[in-house]
Amino acid sequence: MVVSVGKQIIAVIPARGGSKRVPRKNLLPLRGKPLIAHTIEHAKHSRLVSRIIVSTDDNEISDVAIHYGAEVIKRPPELSGDIASSEAALLHVVDWLAEKEKYEPDILVFLQCTSPIRKERDIDNAITVLLENNADSLFSACRFNKYIWQVRNGEVSPINYDFRHRWREQDFPHHVQENGSIFVFKTSILKELSNRLGGKIVVYEMADLSFIQIDSNEDIMLCNCIMDMLASMGSPLGASGRL
Repeated sequence: MVVSVGKQIIAVIPARGGSKRVPRKNLLPLRGKPLIAHTIEHAKHSRLVSRIIVSTDDNEISDVAIHYGAEVIKRPPELSGDIASSEAALLHVVDWLAEKEKYEPDILVFLQCTSPIRKERDIDNAITVLLENNADSLFSACRFNKYIWQVRNGEVSPINYDFRHRWREQDFPHHVQENGSIFVFKTSILKELSNRLGGKIVVYEMADLSFIQIDSNEDIMLCNCIMDMLASMGSPLGASGRL
């Protein structure tokens, strides 16, 4: 269910030009479109997001973002290196809007274009979860029911279960793992804490396949295969990566 709200909600998609592991990652082709285009199109399907802003230092990414219907705020080089945080880019967008437009949104929806598999209503549903729970911030996640061990100084020990009393996977406690796809938070939280999460935190659970993140060329190949498979099965998954 999507709620009607009188809040200013914008989507921000950080997408720098540099990428060490996969050069030009944000522009890699995925089902006939640049990777970043899928996330822009997801945001365009939202009924609650009023603006879509791509934060980038790269001219080609800027051109692609504008072509697919997003606004662009150019990010300075000092916020575009390997060690620059996503929060720094998000704060730069907030500061730019305040300085140039005297505008401050109530809520930011931070979308990572390296997570290209989302259901059509995932963004609006995540916003709704935040609002209905009167929360300050939200992260998307997938259910996690795997056994984790820690390796330290050559020794291993279990972290999330007792191997002497092994659970069946279906009996695992309700564990979730961030999938990096969607973060929703009040602008005030970002400004106060310089963090995407804080205050009352809630979670929006997504389909298992949304856990795929593009961090290698193999991930692109896998994502293409999954999208093609779902499309052939009659899923509403389209070229935009909607599931």
